[in-house]
Amino acid sequence: MKNANDICIIATIAIYILGMVAIGFVLSNKNKSSDDFYLGGRKLGPLVTAMSAEASDMSSWLLMGLPGLALMTGIAEAFWTAVGLAIGTYINWLIVAKRIRLYSQHIDAITLPEFFSKRFKDNKKILTTIAAIFIIVFFVPYTASGFSACGKLFSSFFGIDYVTAMIISATVIVIYCTLGGFLAASTTDFIQSIVMTVALFVVLGFTEGVIGGFDTVFENVKSLNGFTDIFKGFDVASGKTLSYGALPVASTLAWGLGYFGMPHILLRFMAIEDEKKLKLSRRVASVWVVISMAVAVLIGVVGYSLMTKGIVGPYASSSASETIIVDVSKVISRYGYIPAVVAGIILSGILASTMSTADSQLLAAASSVSQDLLQGTFRIKMSAKTSMIFARVSVIAISVVAVFLALDKDSSVFRIVSFAWAGFGATFGPIMLFSLFWKRTNLWGAVAGMLSGGAMIFIWKFLIAAKLSKFWSGFGIYELLPAFIISAIFIVVVSLLTAKPSKEIEDDFEAVKLGNVAN
Repeated sequence: MKNANDICIIATIAIYILGMVAIGFVLSNKNKSSDDFYLGGRKLGPLVTAMSAEASDMSSWLLMGLPGLALMTGIAEAFWTAVGLAIGTYINWLIVAKRIRLYSQHIDAITLPEFFSKRFKDNKKILTTIAAIFIIVFFVPYTASGFSACGKLFSSFFGIDYVTAMIISATVIVIYCTLGGFLAASTTDFIQSIVMTVALFVVLGFTEGVIGGFDTVFENVKSLNGFTDIFKGFDVASGKTLSYGALPVASTLAWGLGYFGMPHILLRFMAIEDEKKLKLSRRVASVWVVISMAVAVLIGVVGYSLMTKGIVGPYASSSASETIIVDVSKVISRYGYIPAVVAGIILSGILASTMSTADSQLLAAASSVSQDLLQGTFRIKMSAKTSMIFARVSVIAISVVAVFLALDKDSSVFRIVSFAWAGFGATFGPIMLFSLFWKRTNLWGAVAGMLSGGAMIFIWKFLIAAKLSKFWSGFGIYELLPAFIISAIFIVVVSLLTAKPSKEIEDDFEAVKLGNVAN
């Protein structure tokens, strides 16, 4: 500990962390069954539903990855990513939220794998097993990226050991998740979304004031040909102008497709207390996403001016520049005790963005182990008490694996999140849409779509793009787009080539379509 300002910062962060843990303790008594632990008994209010869904979605890349990307490559990629996510957010809330809330209630499903299994009357639990495995495969590294972001945060600000900082952060998340389950995660996510918003605007206001206004900011980047051009881009590290044509734009917009397959977001839709309140949730969520991402990109643009003035940086890569907001907090903390508290709030905002996603990911991955694999696939009978114990043990076990994966402090938060996002979007997005809106979809079409989408993420990323992009730049497009298309094709073709769904499945579909579902 260096001085009184550091004490103010640490005290602010400590108050925030203790508050999150306290919520876990308070809500722990509300978990009487695995249904409560994983879905909160379907009792979420509209504001908590909206803000917890978006806070769990945005993760640390909102306050670290996105500003760092904009700082080092200009606004093009960050802009189109934000546009795709904004469109995807709105459409997901508009067409998916109500339908999956009604459908999951009608067939009594509390996890995503269980939803698919009961939707297609999969008595052999084929879909449950496949879905649970993919959730674990993609969520563990996703969670690890969150732990890594926490480690980077405290290591770069306080100069403490990265691994120590990362493990302490992971421990806090595990404590309130293990105690409070879904209700604790959703309630803390709601609070964390507010802290994230305050942090974004404080950083933007301070940096803009230090530089002397936005006119100065854009004057500084004017000489960088392509930095503010949404169809170009500029690599600050190499000094080269980038090309951003129609194909890369379409590829980046494809980020929005990921929303249809995000387990931690879809679970919020399933958990709202009343589907009639989803309209309010949609409006709140959409507005918050647009504003928060716009501010994050703008921070990256302002960050370039801070770097040229020697206030922060210099940074050699987008991965290194992901600490831009942390470095701004250091500058703010030098101005006295009150600014140090403000810096503590900013750091808490970064911590919040990470915790809000990691807690949801842990619960989704844990449910895949204890609820879907153990009780679903292997049909292990458990009492309500035993089920709760396994649920909490699963959270801890997955956290341990994620901690080991997070030991590499040089990994890019943005790139890890990008890959995991693509994985969920392609594996679950197409089959979710077809499950909700195409009655002819059958079990084998669902199996084919899930497997082809998940497999194509790896095939495109590590085989096609890695090996062939040097011959044609088109192979370098975001893997979510081709994988999503392939999955949709497999679902349609295989469903049409195999037997139509049973009358019971079709009756369920029609009942949900007509809204004939009892709450």
